[in-house]
Amino acid sequence: MEHNGIVLLIDADNCPASKITAILDELSKYGVINIRRAYGDWKSQALNGWAEILHDHAIQPVQQFAYTKGKNATDSAIIIDAMDLLHGQKLAAFGIASSDSDFTPLAMRLRAAGHKVFGFGEKKTPAPFVNACTKFLFLESLGQPPASEAAPMTTQVMPQRRLTNELRGDTRLANALRNAVVAISDEEGWASLAAVGQHINKNWPAFDQRNYGYAKLGDLVIASELFELRRDNHNHLQLRSTGKKGQKQKPVEKAAQ
Repeated sequence: MEHNGIVLLIDADNCPASKITAILDELSKYGVINIRRAYGDWKSQALNGWAEILHDHAIQPVQQFAYTKGKNATDSAIIIDAMDLLHGQKLAAFGIASSDSDFTPLAMRLRAAGHKVFGFGEKKTPAPFVNACTKFLFLESLGQPPASEAAPMTTQVMPQRRLTNELRGDTRLANALRNAVVAISDEEGWASLAAVGQHINKNWPAFDQRNYGYAKLGDLVIASELFELRRDNHNHLQLRSTGKKGQKQKPVEKAAQ
């Protein structure tokens, strides 16, 4: 069976239409998005924003009526289609755009089947869904500012950059960085920045340096002042936990989540 790329399933009821370009840009980094579907009741005025842009982005609208008041039929339709796609086609990964925790079991099932799951949702997204994904990106940290804002449309929206004392005081961030360095460092305690980033993403799906106001992980690490730094022969950044040179540091306790 041939490889068919990535599928993106959008819960239009729980995802702002203004973020679709950012979502597609992010997901396309991991492959070709061959299947794009948005679910909702398209007769609802609340989805007018989505209806206006579907064709521009080659997204198939899937009509879903609310058969029972108080029940989210859209979620059920997405889950059913995802399982059909899981067993009917060979896909590289799934993208799920929603801030709804109802997709937690689906993300876990897709990952159990060997697929990567990329989640996109607002910061209100419940932690279980965030943690069930291979990687989760908060929409507030992605995309362009609205046209009504004074900032140029080419300026990317990111939270205000956190200063050194704020980064060092963020227990979860500091522990994640330190534990990653300890886990992959060589005998002298040095670890490559790229490997540190990969290790953190495996254990913290919602981690993204843009949430802290930094475009690159290296800039965040430098600003944190948590590590000794050096460049290897290929000018790649390496870091080492502060302490006695030549000795690997013990991992710190995980922060309460």
